[in-house]
Amino acid sequence: MSTKAPTEGDILRPIKNTTTRYFILFGVAGLALLLFLLGWGYQLAEGLIVTGLADWGTGGGVTWGVYIGAFIWWVGIAHGGIILSAAVRLLGMERYMPVARMAELLTLAGLSAAGFFILVHMGRPDRMVTSVLGHYHITVHGSPLVWDVTVITAYFVLTATYLGLTLRYDVSRLRGDLPDQLGPIYTVLTLGYSEQEDEIVQRMVWWLALAIIIMAPLLLHGGVIPWLFAVLPTYPTWFGGVQGPQFLTIALTSAISGVILVAASFRRAYDWDHIITDDVFRGLLLWLGFFCLLFLWLQLQQNVTGLFKPPVDTEIAAEARLHHPLYLGALGLVFLVLTYIFAQTIRPALFSRGRAIVAGVLVLLATLTEKVLFVVEGFFHPTFEIYAATPGTYFPSLIEFASITGTIGMVTLFFLSVAKVVPVVELHAIEHLRGDDHE
Repeated sequence: MSTKAPTEGDILRPIKNTTTRYFILFGVAGLALLLFLLGWGYQLAEGLIVTGLADWGTGGGVTWGVYIGAFIWWVGIAHGGIILSAAVRLLGMERYMPVARMAELLTLAGLSAAGFFILVHMGRPDRMVTSVLGHYHITVHGSPLVWDVTVITAYFVLTATYLGLTLRYDVSRLRGDLPDQLGPIYTVLTLGYSEQEDEIVQRMVWWLALAIIIMAPLLLHGGVIPWLFAVLPTYPTWFGGVQGPQFLTIALTSAISGVILVAASFRRAYDWDHIITDDVFRGLLLWLGFFCLLFLWLQLQQNVTGLFKPPVDTEIAAEARLHHPLYLGALGLVFLVLTYIFAQTIRPALFSRGRAIVAGVLVLLATLTEKVLFVVEGFFHPTFEIYAATPGTYFPSLIEFASITGTIGMVTLFFLSVAKVVPVVELHAIEHLRGDDHE
């Protein structure tokens, strides 16, 4: 472990230094997004029929597929990210301060990707204006989908406010070392700033963090989004009180995995081993193991209630899910990660940053698979068998696969761009690591 003392110059390195690897990664991410945009353009021209989602016959009765499954996945990553950051501030978990802002940025990027999926799946994006926003005062009273849009928008604004407040401290103190050509951005960020506001901002951030922790189970990924599915009881795999906590635990496992990958990428790119230490990754792995355990426990609860003396329709849906290779594979990946985390706590020599990254990738793959399968299986096994004699089955189209890689590229571009404007590690984190006195 490095004994090098963190400095302001360390967190300014991404802003000042641009390497060949940066341009290569930017190009790859941009290409992934471009390919998806081209596919989306083709879909806009020809209609959702090009994905098979619009055809209730050849699509096997599946009108929602990867688009909605990936939407839930990105929303989960986003919501879990801000919960992680809020917990750091609310509970005084200074150990994770170096990754708190990364979690906030992951929230903004994840919510943007999730919102993009809604536009893509609507077929006609103009309907967002004409149907949702144009008649919001009517639709908000009767549409769970509009509730969903409302909550996601509120969280985006809340997170942006949360992030903006903490950036004022950093930008005001590092302004002399920041690029002059970006001066207008920094002027807006620090508009009206004075050092007297620092204490007030800290209290505001604490209260915002408390609000986020409270809202998460009540309104966000433990509330409105699972409720959006549960109000359609004709699909037995969607209906049930366990969906709320299950969605929330999946969100937290996905978010922690995402933060591990982002933190590992920045650490390697900018030699931040003395800022984002192995101790941070060990702690994140332990939290990942805890939420993986909850994830598996809630899956067990869902399967037990679906298989032990259930109604016929619920039993059919539960058995179909339990015997699906993708579902078993997803649970197997989470169990494998949980086993590794448990083993490395007993035998610390098993820990490595590389294994932590692999664990994060496996969990993200597992949660994406589970969410897409959750959506698809609900349509395959409704309570009334109107699709029993319908030919065909569902398999994601190339455009749908491209939507996943494209939004990953979009999130990557977001981080690459933001890292050139503001520090992705808080100045407070550096000062804490150095033991500076802030009183």
